[in-house]
Formats: sequence, structure tokens, C-alpha cells
Amino acid sequence: MKYRSVFEIIGPIMIGPSSSHTAGAVRIGQLARQIFGQVPQKIDIHFYGSFAETYQGHATDVAVIGGILALATDDPRIRDSIAIARNQGIDVRFFCEEAVPVHPNTLKIKLSFQQDTIELTGVSIGGGAVEISELNGFPLKLSGENPAMLILHKDAYGAVASVANVLTKHRINISHMEVSRIEKGQNALMVIETDQAIPVGTSREIESCDHIVKVVVINI
Repeated sequence: MKYRSVFEIIGPIMIGPSSSHTAGAVRIGQLARQIFGQVPQKIDIHFYGSFAETYQGHATDVAVIGGILALATDDPRIRDSIAIARNQGIDVRFFCEEAVPVHPNTLKIKLSFQQDTIELTGVSIGGGAVEISELNGFPLKLSGENPAMLILHKDAYGAVASVANVLTKHRINISHMEVSRIEKGQNALMVIETDQAIPVGTSREIESCDHIVKVVVINI
């Protein structure tokens, strides 16, 4: 396996003890919070594999909650993140699952606020790097290393082309793109990573296109 930098081996500046079990968990939590777009009333965390066996000893529980609270990987408040969340009135629960995951460092996050909910699966792949592999039942591949858009849309002719046309007009280059659907003709999820940050005006223009239901922007 090749690494692009030494930081992929030793991990980022962080509250320890492990880049995979703490920094990676913080990052997954941060991405979940960005996608959800608001402070949740309820947080359910399901740990799998190695995470399920060691999450307390390796501080994975406080790490992922810290990320959901939008704390940085090196923020000392991470150690008290569960207490901070509960003091804010957030219901926090943890579950250990026996199912064997594809990757040992896997967790599932469910965030709720009134009727709004999201559920995503994240994997900590080492050195603080992560991958979101599922969102609300849609398979995807999102690293969080580049600016990105998650676009919920009707599975209809022209939806993908209309988004590409807007990005072309604004000279925004696509570095990675994928589309997934659960059932033909129903909703689909478009994931686009770009080389440039995505301006608010651009995302609003995309949201106004035919067949587009919702746009979530992740700017790094």
C-alpha cells in the first residue's frame, strides 16, 4: 500500500490514542454533522468489528460524538464530548453489533431532529482517513478530502446532465462522480467531488434544476 504523505501513517494532530480509532472517528462524525446540517436531538452510534471491541479503551465513543459536535481532531473538549452533548439535551446512545463488517473499523451513525433523520455508515481506513460508504440506504464512496456535493434527485432522464452543465458553466472541475439508486424510477443519489469549493449560488442553481430534490454541500 502506498501513502501520499507521512500523515497518512502517523495521522493528523489529534487527541489520542489512535489515528484510526479516534481521529478517524472524529472525521466520520464531522461529515455526518455536515450532511445533517443541524444539531441533532438524538444520536445513535452502532459500532462494528474492532470498534465494537475497543471503542471505550480507544476513545472512539467520545471521538465520534466530538465530531458530531463539530469539534476539531485536536480539541481537548473531545474527552468530555459525551457529557457536553448530554448537557445540551442531546440523547446519546451506543450499540455494539455482532455482524462482521467488510472493514473492522466500521460504525453507523443515526442523527435525528424532530422528523429529520439521516443514517450513514463510515469506515476509518487508517491515518485519520475515512470513507462514508452508505447514506440512507444509498451506497456511495465519499472521502471528505475534497469539496463535494450530495445531490438527492429523481431517477429521471437529464438530471445528471443538468448538474454537469451548471458546473461547467461555473468552471468547476469534477474529480470524482457516482450515481446510485435503490429502485429504478425513484430517488437516486449523485455524489460529486470537485477541485474547487462550491459557491452557495452554484448549489442553489443546481437545486433549482428539474428533478433535483436536495443538495448538500461539503466544502473543506
